[in-house]
Amino acid sequence: MPKTSSSMPENLTRMNPGASAIDIGSTMHMAAVNPDCADMPIRSFGTFTHDLHDLAAWFRSCGVTSVAMESTGVYWIPAFEIFEQHGFEVILVNARYAKNVPGRKTDVSDAAWLHQLHSYGLLRGSFRSNAQVATLRAYLRQRERLVEYAAAHIQHMQKALMEMNLQLHHVVSDITGVTGMKIIRAIVSGERDPDVMASLRDVRCHSSVETIRASLIGNDRDEHVFGLFQSLELYDFYQAKMLECDCKLEASIASMTVDPDAPLPPLPKVRTKTKQTNAPSFDVRAALYGLTRTDLTQIHGLGSSLALKLIGECGTDLRAWPSAKHFTSWLCLAPGNKISGGKVLSSRTRRSSSRAAALLRLAATTIGRSDTALGAFYRRLAGRIGKQKAVTATARKIAVLFYNALRFGMVYRDPGAAAYDERHRGRVIANLQRRARSMGYELAPMTAGDCVS
Repeated sequence: MPKTSSSMPENLTRMNPGASAIDIGSTMHMAAVNPDCADMPIRSFGTFTHDLHDLAAWFRSCGVTSVAMESTGVYWIPAFEIFEQHGFEVILVNARYAKNVPGRKTDVSDAAWLHQLHSYGLLRGSFRSNAQVATLRAYLRQRERLVEYAAAHIQHMQKALMEMNLQLHHVVSDITGVTGMKIIRAIVSGERDPDVMASLRDVRCHSSVETIRASLIGNDRDEHVFGLFQSLELYDFYQAKMLECDCKLEASIASMTVDPDAPLPPLPKVRTKTKQTNAPSFDVRAALYGLTRTDLTQIHGLGSSLALKLIGECGTDLRAWPSAKHFTSWLCLAPGNKISGGKVLSSRTRRSSSRAAALLRLAATTIGRSDTALGAFYRRLAGRIGKQKAVTATARKIAVLFYNALRFGMVYRDPGAAAYDERHRGRVIANLQRRARSMGYELAPMTAGDCVS
């Protein structure tokens, strides 16, 4: 494409003459550089690896120091990593903040517009964690997919049992527990005697042997047993793959630990001894304590698995956010500030697809009924503004605690629901007294005989 003059106003100062931009595509990337550095400032390149290296060499010949690209699907990931290997400063731009002018939606105009915005310093890069955290996050997301695949085959096993009219899932809380798996493996091994299968009941099972025996009398057709057999094999296969993923996770956390031999204070007492379903096979709490030097599970709502996922999404170095307010704003958990003419038009939180925000909302939901300060805060807001907004507000509080624990080493100690309610009552009384004094009145407590029930 021939050299063209810039359409930006002349009174703007070009802050980044070494800027470049790429319009990312699945089969072609459109790259744009400074028009003063090349006869053809906009060129197209393929998406093969050698094409990306050729593009990096062209950028180098044009004096490019910084590359901007939009986050298009997963197509940006290879380009991002290769340009970082070549020593360029690469920023990932939210497409919402770099929209082209209407009526000019082509790959060429997109690349030229993105380059102009970047050269004038009008683009802001999205948060991108370092390579070690990105590796940990990739293993965590792979493990989540394996858990989902395994869950699908649990449903297949339940369907096969129902087709045989074996009501096992009605008498045990989880067919993948000790009792359920022993009975299922006995069925696929050829056992049909309900007395023998009922004797496999674990002592912790709430149902009696007689109830389990009655549920195991059914119609044993070969095709249903075959379906149960294959579903069990696939379930075991994904369980084995999850164990392999756990080994990678444990090694990844160990590689992120700066000084594994440094002395650490004793690990605080665990809050709850309940084992989480589908938790990793290694001691996640101890591994995270060695990595972060603080016990994140002391924050109510954050179990070891959820804390590990938050570390995978945000990393351990939160200095990218100067304060907890910046962190909660990035998570879209802080109230909005849509103001025009001095009037607040809306304070709703922005929509977000952040996995970290979703995890914090999940944590807020789980502590709604707990006898904790955060639980009391959730219940007070839920009764006043509704559960949905209460979840968002409580998730923001947990995010602040998470930020302070990682950034400043804060140790969280829960004061309890009663202490929170008493503190809130004190604030309400102080506000009423202040308003009464402003109107010329004085509030006084009532005696027990004067109280109205």
